[in-house]
Amino acid sequence: MTPAISSKLPVLIAGPTASGKSGLALEIAKREGGVIVNADAQQVYDCWQDLSARPTAVDLARTPHLLYGHIAHDQDYSVGHWLREVATVLAKLKSQQLRPIIVGGTGLYFTALTEGLAQIPSIPAQIRDIANKRRVAGDLVGMRDELDITTLSRIDTKNGARVQRAWEVMHATGRALSAWQDDTPAPLLPLYECHPIVFRPNLDWLNARIDQRFDQMMQGNALDEVRLAAPTWNPNRPSARAIGAPELMAHIAGQMSLDDAVVAAKLASRQYAKRQRTWFRSRMKDWHELIPPAYG
Repeated sequence: MTPAISSKLPVLIAGPTASGKSGLALEIAKREGGVIVNADAQQVYDCWQDLSARPTAVDLARTPHLLYGHIAHDQDYSVGHWLREVATVLAKLKSQQLRPIIVGGTGLYFTALTEGLAQIPSIPAQIRDIANKRRVAGDLVGMRDELDITTLSRIDTKNGARVQRAWEVMHATGRALSAWQDDTPAPLLPLYECHPIVFRPNLDWLNARIDQRFDQMMQGNALDEVRLAAPTWNPNRPSARAIGAPELMAHIAGQMSLDDAVVAAKLASRQYAKRQRTWFRSRMKDWHELIPPAYG
């Protein structure tokens, strides 16, 4: 059974990895029509079909999908890029009287969409290079200690990408990330103008799903995708943050066995899901809660 949803409202579907949110999006599109729009930071990259669990050819044949696999692996892509693309997509769908079904696991994308995004200038390459080197050297604690208290209270301080981003903004602009956030413009799609759904699965059920799905990825082309990426691999690229990619790359480099790489990748997936669930609990309290396995 799918939840009762107004056919007039855009639908937002957020949830941790492997929770079944894409299945719900397909079911809603099949039942009521609509265009599925990606809100996952790794599914935008052309290099990760299996590893990011992008929609299959069968899924794409069932209903239109947008913003999947359209960014080259060596390109930067941020929440700002995504929000600008979504603005164009929403305007086009509105002109065609088509309902968007926005689905993904990147909480920051949904927050930017429904709460607005600060207009922060681009980070100069030299600042990013310094930040990358400090992060690779394991100096996230030092970077975190340089941030203001307000920014620290708003970001996931255990997420290296978030800490690095806040540090870059402070050093590039001379203003704290929290100060930029306080000047945030109006949101592109306020929460009251859509039907927001957040998956809150049972932990044991979700962990079993995560392990099962990674096994399916390995039976598919996930390892081959990482092999293809190996010659130009750069761990500082946003595309290199795909869950499982660093672990499988370590295996390809001869640094660990395949079995150990799979175990490490599954652990990384569960840890990522934990961070997602923490974000959703904190930032999506007003969303409609859905508890799988109804859509598993």
